[in-house]
Amino acid sequence: MSNALRLHRLPSPFRMHRGGELHEAVIAYETWGRLNAARDNAILILTGMSPGAHAAAHPDDPNPGWWDEIVGPGKAIDSSRWFIICVNSLGSCRGSTGPASVDPASGQPYRLQFPDLSLEDVALAAHQVALGLGIERLHALVGPSMGGMSALAYALNVASAAEHLLLVSTAPHSAPFSIAIRSLQRELIRSDPAWNGGDYQAGNWPTQGMTLARKLGMTTYRSAREWRQRFGRSRVADAERDPTPFAPEFSVESYLAYQASRFVNDFDPNCYLYLSRAMDWFDVADYGGSVAAGLARIQARSAMVIGVETDLLFPLEQQEEIAEGLRDGGIPTLFAALPSIQGHDAFLVDTPRFAKAIAGYLATT
Repeated sequence: MSNALRLHRLPSPFRMHRGGELHEAVIAYETWGRLNAARDNAILILTGMSPGAHAAAHPDDPNPGWWDEIVGPGKAIDSSRWFIICVNSLGSCRGSTGPASVDPASGQPYRLQFPDLSLEDVALAAHQVALGLGIERLHALVGPSMGGMSALAYALNVASAAEHLLLVSTAPHSAPFSIAIRSLQRELIRSDPAWNGGDYQAGNWPTQGMTLARKLGMTTYRSAREWRQRFGRSRVADAERDPTPFAPEFSVESYLAYQASRFVNDFDPNCYLYLSRAMDWFDVADYGGSVAAGLARIQARSAMVIGVETDLLFPLEQQEEIAEGLRDGGIPTLFAALPSIQGHDAFLVDTPRFAKAIAGYLATT
């Protein structure tokens, strides 16, 4: 079986959680390792908001993946032992059907005609990929960041979805601070004249809005402690400074500009809006009236919840709430509060610390 990016066609129509439906929709995914004869060694990874399905390098695509230090032979999620699947979220622009895709009914991009997107849709689309591979029950469901929320949606909507749950830097619902940040990001994009009510053209994206949204996001993905340690008050070299009044002067400003430039033309603005709102909409409390009641509905043999104390977007107390709720629901659950200064992005950059926790947990399963 090839590990290269593949497309799974969803049932048509694919009915959306908040109404509407999609026809001829596809989900992009990649795999690592081999599915055993019993089909009981599969681990499904659901991603954060912007990554694609390429979590790690493999022979069919040797380019580094977004979780390259975690996924692969002999690594924390070991492809010599597990059959690993990573899906690109429904609603994204990295191979799966989303607002940037062509609507087969009109022959034009969906744009804002795309149905309301929820993380339940992301989860159930991923479940269709697993079923298409002949997997009825996953060994483990893994989700970092938005992927952890999607994993919770999966476990809440698919009975006996997985034997084990591994939830990383995530939450049972978005905190008010996180909603506020994402609301501002969406407003920045929509305020750009080039957004044009979502009807922008390929050569005229709302670049300024996307740039500002990405900069705002970057300030929350890391911690103030890391910014201070990494940049202090260092300045941009005089020879490299833009002479324009109020142009970036401090190194941290230059860093934000660089990170935004890498992202702004790489991710579709409408997809960004839809996925961002889907995170704000998701709430485990919708499944029983409270987070605790919702978590009590989940079925699994064990779980692990990992977070870091410096995460602004998904505060550590939210991971504690998940762990406590799963335990109260009868699921043996490990909780790890890692002392990383890298904030929310720690699971992407402080990989030795996360790899040790993840490998240790999977070894027990």
